Amino acid sequence: MNFIAWIILGGIAGWIASKIAKTDKSQGILLNIIVGVIGAGVGGFIMEAIGGQGVDGFNLYSLLVAVFGAVVALFIVKAVTGHKTA
Repeated sequence: MNFIAWIILGGIAGWIASKIAKTDKSQGILLNIIVGVIGAGVGGFIMEAIGGQGVDGFNLYSLLVAVFGAVVALFIVKAVTGHKTA
């Protein structure tokens, strides 16, 4: 996947994950992109560890894997930092 596709997929995945984790009010577009790209890596790692396939392109499956990974990453960050949602 090229750089622009990673940014688009990361931005969408990060935004969806921030809605699920209720961190959207404290995140901007740049942080959504970063969270989404990191989430794609985390989700891909988890999926490959359980025998599935990681992020494999710009498609719905890859978006779902990235959202899953981003939600996991956001909940870990919230647990470590003690961030509470209102």
